[in-house]
Amino acid sequence: MDLNLTGKNALVCGSTQGIGKAAALELAQMGASVTLVARNEERLQEALTDLDRSKGQQHDYLCADFSSPETLATKLGAYLANDKTIHILINNTGGPPGGPIAVAGIDQFRAAFEMHLICNHILVTAVKEGMQKAGYGRIINVISTSVKQPLNGLGVSNTIRGAVANWAKTMANELGIHGITVNNVLPGATNTVRLQSIIENKAQKQGKTIEEVSQAMKSTVPAGRFAEANEVANAIAFLASPAAAYINGINVPVDGGRTKCL
Repeated sequence: MDLNLTGKNALVCGSTQGIGKAAALELAQMGASVTLVARNEERLQEALTDLDRSKGQQHDYLCADFSSPETLATKLGAYLANDKTIHILINNTGGPPGGPIAVAGIDQFRAAFEMHLICNHILVTAVKEGMQKAGYGRIINVISTSVKQPLNGLGVSNTIRGAVANWAKTMANELGIHGITVNNVLPGATNTVRLQSIIENKAQKQGKTIEEVSQAMKSTVPAGRFAEANEVANAIAFLASPAAAYINGINVPVDGGRTKCL
């Protein structure tokens, strides 16, 4: 099975922590040269030092804030101005704040739509021509299992994630002829800063301890535990590889079996 990414360039969003950083580490170990993308330059510089360079990889970073799509487009355009080809794009952005959909404000939907779908589209628009010329493209969107089964208390997130999934499926249909695949990885409850924040908020609202909330969440997972970020990264890395060339337009839950539908 061909998992070798030597000579390939990967752009990984949200890559200073959690699933994004785990994906960047895995892709680098497979031989890819990785461009880290996040808004905190100090963290980007720190994360850059952790990437494997044993195969002559040339790693880099791009400091960009997804709350400003126009700024992202400008910075990305400048970064790619010298005909740098991106073969692998990992769209990964932290989820919107939690809360019931019935009380969500219009601005919450607008901000989430721009940070997720609009920024994803800006990134794909910028890199797809290079992928087409190279005859190799992998676009992988890190979304959520809410694409298949909406999660309680995450109204805005459920809405936007579903929109991104349908955008991705449409893009897969259009780009497949060019050797570009578009797939979605759907993490379940994963040991990240965001999960800890969700647990803390639930504990406060329910008057329970963090441990009680954690155990209740784990009890809904057949595997009986939360995922580690590297376990989600393994799925991302496989879909980025030459071995996954004929896998296109699918949702891949990485959730220990929690999602009840197929």
